[in-house]
Amino acid sequence: MQEIIQVQRIRCPRCGSRELVRDDEMGEIVCSKCGLVVLEGMLDMSPEWRAFTPEEKRSRIRVGPPTDYSHFDKGLSTIIWIGRDAQGRPLSAKTRRRMWRLRNWHIRSEMQASESRNLLRAMSELQRLSEKLNIPSFIRKTAAVIYRKALNAHLIRGRCIAAIIAAALYASCRFANTPKTLKEIAEASARDKNEISRDYSLLIRELGIRMPIPDPLDHISRIANKAGICGKTQRLAVKILREAKHKHLIAGKHPVGVAAAVLYIACQLEGEKFTQKDVAAAANITEVTIRNRKRELVEELNIPKREMWL
Repeated sequence: MQEIIQVQRIRCPRCGSRELVRDDEMGEIVCSKCGLVVLEGMLDMSPEWRAFTPEEKRSRIRVGPPTDYSHFDKGLSTIIWIGRDAQGRPLSAKTRRRMWRLRNWHIRSEMQASESRNLLRAMSELQRLSEKLNIPSFIRKTAAVIYRKALNAHLIRGRCIAAIIAAALYASCRFANTPKTLKEIAEASARDKNEISRDYSLLIRELGIRMPIPDPLDHISRIANKAGICGKTQRLAVKILREAKHKHLIAGKHPVGVAAAVLYIACQLEGEKFTQKDVAAAANITEVTIRNRKRELVEELNIPKREMWL
């Protein structure tokens, strides 16, 4: 099987082309322009067996699921079954009692260390928050890695596990540019917003995490969908926002407030009957914030006031 691959860091040493052909049968990578063999002797990491149906694939696979850091044991736990043996025959009463004792001691040994008990509580809280906020799995796994690093750095001692988990989840959302505000995570976590904010600052400072600059563009679709604003108005809001970014008018401003303000301006220009109260409720901010941001943008962008409901 041959596949044309775009290799970003590998070029053909003869012609400099990046269009390389990967031949899995020969274990080679060949330049499609000049025919030079760039790399040879590659190992085939695919399985040696074939499967034509999902059931056949599940029956022939010999490995378990990948490591998952969002589980307290990384998904590598051992489960002792008591009902039947490897041949499917029922166990005797004596063997069943022995297996029960082994299973109990296995569970006790797993929960004996304080770190394991801490991770069990933390990962359960992370799973609950992720399901409540509809967080994707890759963001949840990133939050679990952040929490594990904080645990190894002894940052959890003396602090609330739920608050640290909420702070790690917020950091993961910001790192992935997912529009989840600190207020939303605090409401789902049932912890105080100021406490989560302090723990978030602690994680960023002590773990050396470099966060991307928040972009108001990430919040426009979320606010518009929640308020019921049409797509045409959203496109106009994006144009206004890009013009404001070009003139450096949103530096230091809260991204949610800026996104709500440009949406409100776009609604006025398009004639959609949405009030400041409607947009503020969808953005989960106050009307004063929208009013202040709107006034600044209208003045700096020279938007004609006669076209707006002022």
